[in-house]
Amino acid sequence: MTHTTPADDQRRRIYRQLLQGFASSQHEDNEARWAWLMAAHTVGQHDYGLHWRIHLAMLRFAAASSDYTEVAGQLFRLALVPFGHALGRLPLGNSGRATVNAFEPMTPDARTAGLIAEAEKQAL
Repeated sequence: MTHTTPADDQRRRIYRQLLQGFASSQHEDNEARWAWLMAAHTVGQHDYGLHWRIHLAMLRFAAASSDYTEVAGQLFRLALVPFGHALGRLPLGNSGRATVNAFEPMTPDARTAGLIAEAEKQAL
């Protein structure tokens, strides 16, 4: 049985809010929509299930956008998820996109941080 903490529950609520934001952003351009997914990745990357699911969502969005470079990058990242979790080597703040180094820690940009902060307020 897996023990979850209040912090884990809050992270999952924030993650869900971000995915709801992505789902309701269909009128926005692709880069704006990617911002929602990158924010969800930043929040969920330390939970194996959330991390796996966000890369699947990123893969689906890349495929729907016919962004085959991103598709390849997401397939690579899906292959890395189990190893990263098993080895405890997850780069903090990494956006999860194929346009960034999969092993490099990052500071979330202002837009990503803003989306996370707003989702956190809504998730209370």
